[in-house]
Amino acid sequence: MTTATATPAAAARALFPDAATIIDAPESRFPLKLGVENRRIRELFHTATRMQWNPATDIDWDQLHPEQYTDEQRRAARMYWSRRAWGEYGAISESPALQIRFCHERCPPDMALFFSIRSQEESRHAEVCYRMAEALGGYFDQPAAVAFQGSVASHGIRKVALDPAISLEGTIAALVCAAEEIAFDVFRHLTEITVNPVARQVVKAILRDEVRHCAFGWAFLDQRMPQMSAQEKDVVRQAVINMIEKVELNGYHSSWLAPANPSSTAEMEVDEITHQAGLGATTEALEKPVFLQSIAAMRERMRDNWGIEIPMFRHPKIEGPF
Repeated sequence: MTTATATPAAAARALFPDAATIIDAPESRFPLKLGVENRRIRELFHTATRMQWNPATDIDWDQLHPEQYTDEQRRAARMYWSRRAWGEYGAISESPALQIRFCHERCPPDMALFFSIRSQEESRHAEVCYRMAEALGGYFDQPAAVAFQGSVASHGIRKVALDPAISLEGTIAALVCAAEEIAFDVFRHLTEITVNPVARQVVKAILRDEVRHCAFGWAFLDQRMPQMSAQEKDVVRQAVINMIEKVELNGYHSSWLAPANPSSTAEMEVDEITHQAGLGATTEALEKPVFLQSIAAMRERMRDNWGIEIPMFRHPKIEGPF
């Protein structure tokens, strides 16, 4: 059983040690094979190219009606959607870093093809969240309290992706099969509880992309795991544990999991007000069972698919091990 040690500055550092990057390594491109090597991922790429959408024109912004809400509700929703935009924007930098890693390790071409679209999708997510904040009265470009930045700033994947000492399999397992699975489950929950028609459109649009992002990670690792040694699998296991303990349980996706202080309390109040207005957020009471179920499903799938045992975790806001 492990215990979360949620310290703001450790959110990114805990995932990796300082190390050289692959940027200066000689490029070895040829022979360049572009045939299908992972059919599941190639199909995800083709699906993604067909499922493009435009945040400016494919959301029915006229149905938002911000004038129906109080100043307090609009301000809370602005902060909530700004926070969403910050997280989505971070993925714009991690995607090209992973592209470099895929090429450096001569990964199946399906992976680089898919991630070329994934970068566009993360850009759309950042833009649509920004547009929501703007439509409600204005985007906030940083947290109101500096203390909260350590929870939402970054999960450190961009640096991990360029670190040859950290396995690509561990990086993808931590980022996609752990963190993005949790994000997907929360977005699915949001589609069920969000009342405002525009906010619901936005979360549904993001969810349609996220389902492919999650499927990518499992498709890659289901192919790789049978070829890996016990030691290599243990690296993957530890990367997942670190992502849960140092990032997710530090409040990266959910403010109620952040270290208890006035700034995290204020963010929880933002979520409560936004949720009550029906503008897209959820609350600790509603999200907690979703989060716990997501962790349990991830643990079961990694055990059944890969033979990896993820330990139980602890957090001050959750009774007993989970």
